[in-house]
Amino acid sequence: MATIPVIVKHQGKRYEVDLDPTSTGETFKYQLYSLTGVEPERQKILVKGGQLKDDTDLSTLKAKSGQTFMMMGTPSEAGGSSTFERPKEKIVFVEDMTEAEAAQAEGAIPAGLQNLGNTCYLNSTLQTLRSVPELQTELAKYSAPTAGPGTSAPDFSQFGLGGRGGNTDLTASLRDLYKEMSQTQEGYPPLVFLQALRTLFPQFAQRARTGQGFAQQDAEEAWSQIISQLRQKLKIKETKANGADTSTESAQEISFVDKYLAGRFEIKTECDEVAAKEAGEEAVTAEEVFLKLDCHINKDTNHLRDGISSALEEKIEKTSPVLDRQAVYTKTSRISRLPKYLTVHFVRFFWKREAKKKAKIMRKVTFPFELDVVEFCTEELRKQLVPVRDKVREIHKEEEDVTRARKRQKLAHKQEEDREKDRIAHPDPKPSTSSSDKKAEKKGEGDVEMTDAVYKTDAEYESERTASILAAKKELFALINPELAKDEGANKSGVYELRGVVTHQGASADSGHYTSYVKKQSALDAKTGKRKEEDGKWWWFNDDKVSEVDAEKIESLSGGGESHSALILLYRAIDLPTSEDLEG
Repeated sequence: MATIPVIVKHQGKRYEVDLDPTSTGETFKYQLYSLTGVEPERQKILVKGGQLKDDTDLSTLKAKSGQTFMMMGTPSEAGGSSTFERPKEKIVFVEDMTEAEAAQAEGAIPAGLQNLGNTCYLNSTLQTLRSVPELQTELAKYSAPTAGPGTSAPDFSQFGLGGRGGNTDLTASLRDLYKEMSQTQEGYPPLVFLQALRTLFPQFAQRARTGQGFAQQDAEEAWSQIISQLRQKLKIKETKANGADTSTESAQEISFVDKYLAGRFEIKTECDEVAAKEAGEEAVTAEEVFLKLDCHINKDTNHLRDGISSALEEKIEKTSPVLDRQAVYTKTSRISRLPKYLTVHFVRFFWKREAKKKAKIMRKVTFPFELDVVEFCTEELRKQLVPVRDKVREIHKEEEDVTRARKRQKLAHKQEEDREKDRIAHPDPKPSTSSSDKKAEKKGEGDVEMTDAVYKTDAEYESERTASILAAKKELFALINPELAKDEGANKSGVYELRGVVTHQGASADSGHYTSYVKKQSALDAKTGKRKEEDGKWWWFNDDKVSEVDAEKIESLSGGGESHSALILLYRAIDLPTSEDLEG
């Protein structure tokens, strides 16, 4: 019996297939597999009465030349391969892992920190700082200076930590603490680090007013003191832009904090009084390093931008050398260098004289997941940042447009498949003979004959997306200012993404409770060496309790009452393409 030429529609494409009436449905499916790549077991071919089965005799379909069949289904990720292979890496089950191996496994819950008596302020600070991978790397290389004669070591033998307390170097203690935390999923007691902190800064050893234990402290003060110590102690070899060997004696050492966490201000101080200007008093300019941006909060502050803007332009009173008396000056700060990691401090606490304590400003102040600080920069820096920032925005918009178009196509494709399925399941008993005549009547001289829509497959979309991303990366890379490119620890776009939040619950700095939220970092891909796509989830560190939360939880930390409100935000510069990214 002669074969019958039929049409098979699949994902908007038409395939011409020779149907052999003497064969079965299984044979027909294998024919389509060779054309579409969809495995026979994943195919759904719609015929009159339902779906085509493997044992169906094709002669019973009574197919006619040119008849159209609808096929649904997509290829499996394995591409239909049924070959079994031995795993390249030995599979290790969680129950067979050591505690350290389990803690470092992909998806493992990170270690919490035990509260040693009003130490939640410290725990939340340490967990947020731990989210900086460059800090982890450099701490691992840190060697503490040899202790001098007469150095006494605190005794922690009662806690089972004998022998670990001989070093009061805060940087070394932080290194050891993070190493211990990386090897467990349990709540770890930061005893050695706490002792080192209290030895260096006795304010953190203050006793509670009740005389019972230690007093609660301000997390921002702990953050600032730890950063100041790291700035003094943790030095790294500065990478030279020309690729010179940094192991030589001529290689310059730079503070880790100065490289990754410190920015610079250009400050202009000008007298407000006309008399001073007329007498020849000129504005004074200066440069100043900053380790955090303050967000001042007043009755007009609703968003983070408002508070930062307020803090960068303030009125001060000082003696005018020209007027020889006190005068009001405007101090304006503009950013001339943006660090890779930007710390923002909500100035929520103030000294309440009548209560003799640090009271809390409860006002709600919203903050973004993505922060653009270009407007706060000097004119020179803005010129370097704006082209990159604008290109990043353009790419984001294009990605959103492509995603929406893809969703629309999938919906249209599904609707067409549903209509075709319904047509086959419920054929019209009276075939219309006038349909083509009606079309011909309606079709005028300028009409265009409708054709079947062609839908792209997921593989085609992914291929186009990959090519588009590579092209966009090349354009973006070309826009990065050469001078900024030499500064490895700087932000080159002016745009940041939120990575960590320290929160406070309560009405004053001397009471309440601190916790922290850290965005989950994706695991490294063993093949590419790059990090996989993030899932958008966050870790909530509540002392030794660690749980996973959605991004919506972060949006609720804007304040407005005694509930948890953001006190410190840690932002990281958005990722930009490197020369290595473009090689692929």
